Amino acid sequence: MFHIVLIEPEIPQNTGNIARLCVAAGARLHLVGPLGFSIDEKAVRRAGMDYWERVDLQTWSSWAEFQQAHPEARLFLLSSKVDRYYWDTEFRDGDFLVFGRETKGLPSSLLAAHPETTLTIPMTAETRSLNLATSAGIVLYEAIRQISLAGGKSF
Repeated sequence: MFHIVLIEPEIPQNTGNIARLCVAAGARLHLVGPLGFSIDEKAVRRAGMDYWERVDLQTWSSWAEFQQAHPEARLFLLSSKVDRYYWDTEFRDGDFLVFGRETKGLPSSLLAAHPETTLTIPMTAETRSLNLATSAGIVLYEAIRQISLAGGKSF
């Protein structure tokens, strides 16, 4: 199982879409607070559609609490501020794909603490960033593709 970790997400529709993505891909969703919305909001549930009830969801009050619960986790941090492409990584079942807030991304201190596992999705120079749900889908399905090619996870 792969894990999608959203640190301080701000837009409920993105989180709802990512919840639906996680159900479809068999991934666990981790929401690390503080959240910019309540997970009970209609917008989150509308975007997650009828999948919301089936999402494998864990919530954490802070990054420190998340890290304490997963000290051995293999983390990959996604950012538009780094140079290593996501496809240059060999993903393994159980990896954690970590994404930051829609408006600011991941904190620079967190990226600096994990330089060997920071990844980016290439974009044209005129593009600042991709939608959070789109980014999560791109990287999650590349990880699943790699595992499937290696004889692992299949649908």
